[in-house]
Amino acid sequence: MTETALTVHQTARPTGFPSADQFRFAESPVPEPDPGTALVANLYWSVDPYHRELMDGGFALHAPLEGRTLGRVVASRTPSLAEGEIVFHRQGWRTHAVVRPEEVRRIPHHPGVPLSAYLSVLGGTGLTAYVALTRIARLRRGEDLFVSGAAGGVGTATGRFARLLGAGRVIGSTGSAEKAAYLTRKAGYDAAFDYRTAPVADLLARAAPTGVDVFVDNVGGDHLGAAIGALRERGRVVRVGTISQYNTPDAPPVRFDHADVVEKSLRVEGFLVKDHLDAQEELYDFAVPHLRSGALVADETVIDGFERIVEAFLLMLRGGNTGKILVRAA
Repeated sequence: MTETALTVHQTARPTGFPSADQFRFAESPVPEPDPGTALVANLYWSVDPYHRELMDGGFALHAPLEGRTLGRVVASRTPSLAEGEIVFHRQGWRTHAVVRPEEVRRIPHHPGVPLSAYLSVLGGTGLTAYVALTRIARLRRGEDLFVSGAAGGVGTATGRFARLLGAGRVIGSTGSAEKAAYLTRKAGYDAAFDYRTAPVADLLARAAPTGVDVFVDNVGGDHLGAAIGALRERGRVVRVGTISQYNTPDAPPVRFDHADVVEKSLRVEGFLVKDHLDAQEELYDFAVPHLRSGALVADETVIDGFERIVEAFLLMLRGGNTGKILVRAA
C-alpha cells in the first residue's frame, strides 16, 4: 500500500465534448478506517457513458467522483469485512476508499473467472444487457435483434447473451469497419454495419430486409428512428442509453413515424439497471457456466495505471474501445 492516495475531481462543466483539463488528480494521505469501516485499495475501475451525463451537474465540482470499482480490503475495523476480501463498491475514481459493510458487495469466487469480468460481463455492464433481454424485451427463442452501440461493453454483452438465449439473427451498428468485423468474427453477431457510411435506416434495411423483433438501443438519434421503422408487429424497443446526445445537447429530436408505434403495437421501454440489482445472482447463474466453458467471452479493453483513468474515459467517449473499457492498477 502506497503512502499517498489519489482522487480524481471534476473542475469545470464541459460544453460539448469534455477535455482532460476539466479534471485534476488530488493527493492526500491514505485514509485510516474508523470503527465499523474498512480501507479498500482499488484494483479495477470502470469508466462508463453515464459519467458524461453526470458531468453536466450530477457530479459536484472539486469533489471526489464516484464510479464502479473492485478493490481489496487492506485494513478493517469491522468484523463484517475481512482483510484480503475482494469487494465491489461505488467509490471509484480514487486509489483508496473507506467503506461501510452495507456499501459493498462481496465478489464471489468462481474458479476460472477473471476478476475483471465482475466489472464487465458479470458487472453492471453485463447486468444491463441481461436485464434488457430477459426482463424488458423478454426475448424469445428465434427472434431477430438489432443493437446500436454494438461494439461497446453493453453492446458486446447483449450480442453474446442473445446468442446464448437462442436469438435468431443478431445485427449490430458500430462506428467503424474494424469494429463491424470484430462483431461478426468474434462477438456472435450475424451482421454488422458502420453507421458512418450511409443513413442508418438504409443500412438496417440491407442488414435486415424483413425487419427485426427487438431493438436494444444504446445510442438514440437516427438509430431509434430507423429501428421503429424496421420493427415487426409487436416489436419491442429497450432504451438503455442515448450516447449520440451526450456531447451534443442541441441535437435535433428523433424523427420517426409515430403511427408505427400504434399500428404495429410496438412497446418502447427504458430502464435503469440500479432498479434490477436483484437480478445479480441470476446473471451469475446464467453467465458463469458459459464463461467457464468458453461459450461466453468477456470483451474488454484494459488500460493499465490509475493515472490514465481520465484518458480511458475520454477514449471511451470517442469510441476508442471494443467491449467494456476498464482501468487496472499498475
